[in-house]
Amino acid sequence: MSILVDEKSRVLVQGITGREGMARTKLMKDYGTNVVAGVTPGKGGQEVYGVPVFNSLPEAWEKAGPIDISVIFVPATGVKKAALEALEAGIKLLVIVPDRVPIYDVLEIAAVAKEKGANFVGPNTLGLISPGKAVLGMIGGRAERAREWFRPGPIGVASRSGGMTSAISYYLTEAGIGQSTIIHVGGDAVVGLSLPEVVTLFEADPETKAIVLFGEIGTTQEERVADLVAQGKCHKPVIAFIGGRAAKAGTRFSHAGAIIEGSRGSYESKARRLREVGAIIVESVAEIPSKAKEILESSL
Repeated sequence: MSILVDEKSRVLVQGITGREGMARTKLMKDYGTNVVAGVTPGKGGQEVYGVPVFNSLPEAWEKAGPIDISVIFVPATGVKKAALEALEAGIKLLVIVPDRVPIYDVLEIAAVAKEKGANFVGPNTLGLISPGKAVLGMIGGRAERAREWFRPGPIGVASRSGGMTSAISYYLTEAGIGQSTIIHVGGDAVVGLSLPEVVTLFEADPETKAIVLFGEIGTTQEERVADLVAQGKCHKPVIAFIGGRAAKAGTRFSHAGAIIEGSRGSYESKARRLREVGAIIVESVAEIPSKAKEILESSL
């Protein structure tokens, strides 16, 4: 199985006629994602790689049929409007790719999503992929590379770093270990589905046997994963690498979501808490495949 997306999910692209929208629509289509419509105001009637373009989301829903997921490729200042339009139309999952989305806009999107019973990934995300089924966003860059780097299997991968999302999954594939779903949760301080929410989804997926996390300094996402384990809400083995071990308080590490304030969000607090609940903390990403293999072999 997979979480959030599979080959049957009906996907729409907002901002489909922009440079990024067109390039990533090609990736998604070539990989096999069921992209059924696109939206760009004023561009209705066009096609992008065989995908019909509509002027508004309600028009797309009416003419192309119900939509499960919207992938958003619009300028950061237009993200809130696009996201709220999608949520109002009844779409239950958004993938918000752009970075630099104003934090108050994200908070408003989150409030409306909760009200509508919907979820979103991002902002500032590469997206997600369920190997062999569908890709949302830009993971892999090209369909050929995505097929080579990511293979179906029993490991769920969730990461706060875009680059490490792909790297970890590639190393697992090279070791002959496939992945159920791979998610870059986004690099901002406020995101939709964070690591603990993704872990909860992996816990409920019967074909995900173990979970690999790439965490880093800043926020309390990793500590909250540990809380899930402590509360008996996650029984599956967790392997984690935490980036930013050498960072000092006040350090900003790569992006907005990774900044230490005092002891909160530090490497030490995250690693200590995860170890306390039995998670495996690795000191290098290269250790992840061997640890994953040990876990899978012990469960046979």
